[in-house]
Amino acid sequence: MSAIFAKITAFICSIIISVCVWLDIPMYPMGEKLDMDKFVIQFEDEFEGELDRTVWSGHYQWGSTTEPRRGCYWNKYLAYTENGNLVIPVTYLEEGMGGKGAGWYTAGIDTDSDSPNGFSQKFGYFECRCILPKGADIWSAFWLMNDGVYNEDGNGRDGTEIDVYESLCGGDLLPNAVSSNLHYDGYNDAHEAMGDVKVLLKNNPYEEFNTYGVEWNENEYIFYINGVETFRTDFGGVSQNEEYVILSVEMKGENGIPSERENVPAEDAEFIVDYVKVYQYKELAD
Repeated sequence: MSAIFAKITAFICSIIISVCVWLDIPMYPMGEKLDMDKFVIQFEDEFEGELDRTVWSGHYQWGSTTEPRRGCYWNKYLAYTENGNLVIPVTYLEEGMGGKGAGWYTAGIDTDSDSPNGFSQKFGYFECRCILPKGADIWSAFWLMNDGVYNEDGNGRDGTEIDVYESLCGGDLLPNAVSSNLHYDGYNDAHEAMGDVKVLLKNNPYEEFNTYGVEWNENEYIFYINGVETFRTDFGGVSQNEEYVILSVEMKGENGIPSERENVPAEDAEFIVDYVKVYQYKELAD
């Protein structure tokens, strides 16, 4: 009897989730719990000791260069480890950095093959535990990517940007909430995207740790927060190629110039990451 009740409850929850996603209504995680027994760990970084820059390189940055990223600048050397966490601060630099002038500076780092010990994987479960940076014009993200995302061929099977979570501008747009998204076919006229799926958290993600994950198989993406399913989709046909991991912070604006808002980031705005872990299905693991 309990098994039947569980199936009925899961079915009702799936309907509620589908309706909320379709109507763009923020929701609390209410789906099934993640089953970790089917996975085996393949990659993990708990950020003990110095940041391993043979694993993590600058996302769209090369060498020690600084590159504009929307309303801020990215330089990989702003990412560092402290007390067993990765820290990516958002800070205003009067003197600039890496050949760029005064402005807001932060970082995006990834495990792409540009790094000697970079990591990418097809399918499995990808998870990050973190505290999000505060600030009305900033947001952080944990996402997956590969070069196939830029192929304009009508589907995302060769590569899809998988936004496991994005913070909603420091909670300014919707307090205690994050969103998930998918993109494929590049970022020009052919670009296709699934609208942000907004998920509410029971605590304050800008002050407390939470885990954000995606289970990715050949048929669908299943998103989780704290091990509870938020929604699932096969949008784009599902990527069938390896993808690498990205951790990043951005600000609203263009060409390194932030949008004109009174509520700019606090000097101590920080993206704090406890760990990144990637698992593979046991039957697919080496």
